[in-house]
Amino acid sequence: MSALDGVGLGDVRDYLGAAVTVTDGGLHLRSGTAAEVFRLLLNTGARDLGLVRAVEPHLDAVSIIQQARREGYPADVRSGCTWGVFAAEAPDGVLRASSDGRQWIVEGTKRWCSLASILDRALVTAVTESSERMLFEIDLHDGGVQVLDSAWPARGLTEIPSGPVCFDRVRASPIGVTGWYLNRAGFHWGGIAVAACWLGGAVGLARDLHAALSPSSREFQLIHLGAVDAALSAALATLFDAADRIDRGAAEGEEGRILAYRVRAVAASTAEEILRRVGHALGPEPLALDPNFAKRVADLTLYVRQHHAERDELSLGSALAMARETPW
Repeated sequence: MSALDGVGLGDVRDYLGAAVTVTDGGLHLRSGTAAEVFRLLLNTGARDLGLVRAVEPHLDAVSIIQQARREGYPADVRSGCTWGVFAAEAPDGVLRASSDGRQWIVEGTKRWCSLASILDRALVTAVTESSERMLFEIDLHDGGVQVLDSAWPARGLTEIPSGPVCFDRVRASPIGVTGWYLNRAGFHWGGIAVAACWLGGAVGLARDLHAALSPSSREFQLIHLGAVDAALSAALATLFDAADRIDRGAAEGEEGRILAYRVRAVAASTAEEILRRVGHALGPEPLALDPNFAKRVADLTLYVRQHHAERDELSLGSALAMARETPW
């Protein structure tokens, strides 16, 4: 059973508890450090990947809006609202934005819109008449928003439907200017936050393995446990080194982009290795008989595929090849 079962998304902020405070200005992280945010997502993911899959974009949206406000753009967190970020682009799902000089309108289809039928508002990327991407705030209760939840047959993250949404001339409020969303400081940090969620799922599996074994366990199982510890320890060190760089202001621009590709590659490969090793160590029994374990495996298998595998590794290698200095 998911931690979201029987819990409305409006209650997510209550789960965040000590991490978030609600004021007239909206939701705010009490700690502004990347280390605290990543630790929150890591611990939540270790508990339940469905829950963190709802929490992460909400926090991302709040962070984006707060950054826009700091830079002088009109934006409002809107206290009491739950948020999503719909920024994936697909050739068969293009959202277009147009303006008559007074009001922006978006229309078309957007894919990968997680929890659109439950959330209040979303930050959505759309292509403008100049063929450039821009970020907009959308009221998901608008009558022109049609959520196609039925197009989500996934076996993992079943409580987080992420199907397409059709927008029929829906009013939209711009956040920043054309290109601001992609070029802002912090864009790549959001990708690292997702990697923290993947590692949270890996931590949950590692805890399952540890709980199932003892000093008298079979030798091959203890070998897998040792390998899981080594891989996970290295990945966590990489994640919190990234947090330290962000908090010191050493992850801006191209440095931030390379850092995000690196952390995501490490987190994804670690999650995949832990899925494999825990499966080899424990065999089919927990997958067949333990619903929590089976859910964690299915959730993590789907979630980590947000990493684009060799395509992202190519991007990392290309960025490193263009860098004037070696990073090691």
